[in-house]
Parts: sequence; structure tokens; C-alpha cells
Amino acid sequence: MSHVFVNGPASWNTLVEVESLPGPVSQTIFASGYRDGLGGTSAGKAVSLAALGVDVVLRTILGDDEPGALVRAALTHERIRLETAEADGGRSERHLNLMAADGGRLSIYLELPHALGAPDAGASLHGAAVAVLDLAVSSIPLIAQARALGVPVWCDVHDDDGQQDFQRPFADGADVVVVSESRLDDPSAYLRDRVSRGARLAVCTRGSRGALALDEHGFIEVQAAPVDVVVDTNGAGDGFVAGMIAGHLGGGTTLELLALGSATGAIAVTTTDLGARTATPEGAAALARRVEVRRV
Repeated sequence: MSHVFVNGPASWNTLVEVESLPGPVSQTIFASGYRDGLGGTSAGKAVSLAALGVDVVLRTILGDDEPGALVRAALTHERIRLETAEADGGRSERHLNLMAADGGRLSIYLELPHALGAPDAGASLHGAAVAVLDLAVSSIPLIAQARALGVPVWCDVHDDDGQQDFQRPFADGADVVVVSESRLDDPSAYLRDRVSRGARLAVCTRGSRGALALDEHGFIEVQAAPVDVVVDTNGAGDGFVAGMIAGHLGGGTTLELLALGSATGAIAVTTTDLGARTATPEGAAALARRVEVRRV
């Protein structure tokens, strides 16, 4: 099994648990808990892939500061090779996330670093089975580079509504595109548009309602994998993408890799760890067998 190349954010976050997200009025609210931990969508995918037995090269921006050291320590894994660019100003990315009981999240950027320079990605992209190019300025030139090398490009465009300028090169350049339904009035139309523009698979995640996908053969409905208790939804989408990739690398069919994505996303919500760090290949596969996936 070849490695997966992942480019994008890794951060050190403070997560604050609240009953509900605050409205746009002056107010005082009380937290039910808080903690610090690893954040960033690319970090979430890397730890989830590593847990599933996939070798990962993670390329990100980190500062020479305490949060950067904490991120490096949290990403220490025999299957993760970290390639870092130095952050302008030496400060690593940081967020303050308000996490509501209903799964809602409000993410406030405390630090958003820019790279002073970046390691050449050519060697790490060469021979990669998949290039996961997450939403970051540093990912944009890598889309064409990966495609020129014949490396399939997977892009998680998060809450894209089909109109936002920043997401366009990612959505347009992806062989596999994953989007959240959160800002889509018509997920089916979005998926049709992506496939018509060249994506071989487009997936819309729908939280507890599973996912909807489209490939050249038509639409696919994916059930949400069953979980006993939802602990934290942070990183569930990263787990879903990681499970899909692991299924793809394992030679699974489209339906099988979607089932594994649902299972890995579900595992992610059962822990306060970012993504599906606690997953195992055997456990994810067993849960995937309980997921109904059907063409419609």
C-alpha cells in the first residue's frame, strides 16, 4: 500500500463546550467544559488514516512556539511523516472552537500563519496513491502538480455552496470531492455539477443522516453508522474522508469505501480525540458491515 500525501492545516485548539451557540447579541454564557487539543482538518485526516494502517506524509505550517511543539507531539506516529514550513512570525495556527450540545460549532481563528517558505512537495507527491489537498493557499499550486504526476486528487471543500471563490480551484480540480450539506439548498444539484465537471465521485455528508454520493452510475445513499453515544463531532468529516481513502486503497468498490467512510466518521464522534485516532482497521471494517449503502 503506497502512502497518502496530505497538505493543509494542523493547529492547536481550545475547545469550549456550550449548551448552544450564542446568537448575535451581547450576553454571558457558561461553559460546561473546555480542553486544549490537536486541531486542523489535515491533522484530523492524517491521524485517522494512520489509525487505519495507512502511511501518511503530512505537509503543514508550524511555528517554533509551544503550540507548534504540542502539535508535533500529537502527530507523532510511526505512520505519519511530518513535513513543515516555517510560520511567518513563528506562531502556529490556533483556534477557539465553541462546541454546542447539538453538534454545532463556531470556530474563531486566533492565529492563521503564512509560510515563510515551503519544502518542495515533488518528492512526497511522486508515488503517492492519493493527494488530499485541503483548503489552504499552499494547496492550490499542488492541484496541478499532482494531476501532472498522475496522482488522484481528493478535496474536502467543507461548507462550499458552489459559489465561494476560494473553494473553486479545489472543487474543480478534484477527482473526488467531499462537501458538507450545511450550506447547500440542493445537494443533488451540487453533486451533479461536480460530476459533470470531471469528478469521478462526489459526496455530500449529512451528519446523522449519513451521506449522498454520485458517480458515473448514479446516486448512492449512505446510512450513518450506528453509535451508542455522540461525544464530540469535531473531526467527523475528516474521519469520513480517511475511511473512504482507506477503502479505496484496499481495493474496495465505491459502495464499500463509502460504508467504511461512514464507519470511520462514526468512530470519530465517540471520542474527544481529533478525527478517528482511536479507530482500528478491524473495528472500522466490522462497523462498516453494519452500514446500509444502496444505489437509488
